[in-house]
Amino acid sequence: MPTRIPWLDYLRVAACLMVMIVHSTEPFYLGGEGARILTASDAFWASFFDSFVRSCVPLFVIASSYLLFPVQTTTGTFFRRRMSRLLVPFIVWTLVYAFLWGEPAKNLQALLFNFNYTAGHLWFVYMLVGIYLVMPLLSPWAERVGRRELLAYLGVWAFTLLIPFVREAASGGELLVIHGPTGIPNPAAYPLWGEASWNGYGAFYYISGFIGYLLLGLYFRRFVPQLTWRRTFAIGLPAWLAGFALCFGGFLARVYATSATFPIEGSVDYAVGWETPWYNDTLGVALMAIGWVLLFRKIGSAAESRCNRDKQNGTCLGTFYSHVIVPVSKASYGMYLCHMIVLVYVSGFFREWLGTGDGGCIGFWTTPTEILLTAITTFAIAAIACSLVQRISKVGKWIVG
Repeated sequence: MPTRIPWLDYLRVAACLMVMIVHSTEPFYLGGEGARILTASDAFWASFFDSFVRSCVPLFVIASSYLLFPVQTTTGTFFRRRMSRLLVPFIVWTLVYAFLWGEPAKNLQALLFNFNYTAGHLWFVYMLVGIYLVMPLLSPWAERVGRRELLAYLGVWAFTLLIPFVREAASGGELLVIHGPTGIPNPAAYPLWGEASWNGYGAFYYISGFIGYLLLGLYFRRFVPQLTWRRTFAIGLPAWLAGFALCFGGFLARVYATSATFPIEGSVDYAVGWETPWYNDTLGVALMAIGWVLLFRKIGSAAESRCNRDKQNGTCLGTFYSHVIVPVSKASYGMYLCHMIVLVYVSGFFREWLGTGDGGCIGFWTTPTEILLTAITTFAIAAIACSLVQRISKVGKWIVG
């Protein structure tokens, strides 16, 4: 693109930090046999931080949609440009994780069928590849779709955001859990609206999931004008607060339904149930994503109006935006790929230094301090490292994107 879109750069940077907060929070409800929460304060902080940032992955999809959808080039050109920059760094880091953690031989064998589960965050790349595959297919329709028609499809998608809760209610909360060869659990879906043991493709399958965020990005670009601060907060803040309440309250309610006394320990099946309100295809997460997008559009607009444009490369020179936000935004994909290597050791360091739970050196505030220190430190290290690697001529872009 001839110029950058400032609000998307701010959004990418924020979403990248959000991802690291999510992963910094996981040790406070995952551990032992799979699920472990030591204290009531850990349950509160885990729910607070993870709920606050859970829309991070949908934000990346919305950003991709805003930039790339509908596709303006031939399908071959689109795949050549996007897939090469996406897949080559992914392959590099997939191999790094395969040899770094676990048994390399088994990890490499498993890669024939799925991502390496010791680096679970790499699931994101497979999802994004799927989104890219359907972009050219839907682009002719996206070019001519009207506001009402697009809203109608978004309305159907909005209904599908309730399906995880409908399944839970219809099954009486007793969804079976099946385990794959890696031991990773998958809740067996209670069949709804055409689904059966011989058919997983029900009525709403094709309009559910991340496709909705693709359409949402299109809607924002085509039909949502730049709002005033008053309207931004009037629409975005209630949406975000409602989404946060659903995620925060939903997680805690499920934790206390498991046990009213701490510590709570058990198989990872517990955590699977607790995380239901955090699924990317649920209403709370989608509402928060809408609130974040409205906020960052306004922040980017304000930043753009304050800076002088360089007509050659479209960056704002001599500002925090051009010297910090843009480089980190460009490095965000590489940061996503590599950050777990840093985070594991940073998290261990702070946990050993500060202690755990209410017994930590600052009591009730130990857990939030550890989460924030881990996320911010990891973010800073990954940002510096990836920005430097990206500058290596002819090689950097194939390592960190």
